[in-house]
Amino acid sequence: LNAREPGKAVPSAIAAIAADFIDSLPEIGRILATDVEAVLHNDPAVTDPGEVILCYPLVKVMLNYRVAHRLYELGVPRIPRMLTEMAHSETGIDIHPAAVIGEYFAIDHGTGVVIGATSIIGRHCMLYQGVTLGARNFSYDSAGHPVDEPRHPILEDNVTVYSNTSILGRVRIGHDSIIGGNLWLTTMFRPEPRCSRPARSRFRALTAEPGSERMMYGTQAVLPGCLPVLMLSGMLPGITRYGIP
Repeated sequence: LNAREPGKAVPSAIAAIAADFIDSLPEIGRILATDVEAVLHNDPAVTDPGEVILCYPLVKVMLNYRVAHRLYELGVPRIPRMLTEMAHSETGIDIHPAAVIGEYFAIDHGTGVVIGATSIIGRHCMLYQGVTLGARNFSYDSAGHPVDEPRHPILEDNVTVYSNTSILGRVRIGHDSIIGGNLWLTTMFRPEPRCSRPARSRFRALTAEPGSERMMYGTQAVLPGCLPVLMLSGMLPGITRYGIP
């Protein structure tokens, strides 16, 4: 029955949404447990699951996000965004309810993390503070309104992104990738790269593990974000010598 108007039934569509959401709660709880487990696996400072649940901002953020995302899938207006903005205000972590995030997701520290509406994040992914999964640009329709189309990154399974890195546009970061900190990425990466900052007098966008034959590619992707630092540090001439335009 309708609590506001006793004696009147709740519209069947609203009742169906409510029933579907209630049926989703066990699955939401199961996925949240995997997020707690991901923190335990990725942070040696954690002593037990209770510490994660009571002390880590990730739990507040992901509780609100996972509930909001399910409501978004069910077509509920406004409330999903309200829930994620409540968590944003409390933690500084901004996740749009439309984003798709897989199981075993972890954020360490977290302040300043932004995950855009069309982002897709696979299983066992880890983000550090200040990471942005954003859009480079967007299209407009004939009336001059922004078009809601895929414009944010895709992170495949087992991706780690370190602090203050921005990954922009509909680019795909391949599985088992590790992306270093303070980078600006706008190019896709194949699976298993290692993306890092410049080292001494030479600039390497992707560094292979010692002894491996893994190829380096996508150097130009990190150049825009590092350019001011390189200019100030006098490293720009060295970059030209290594053939980067």
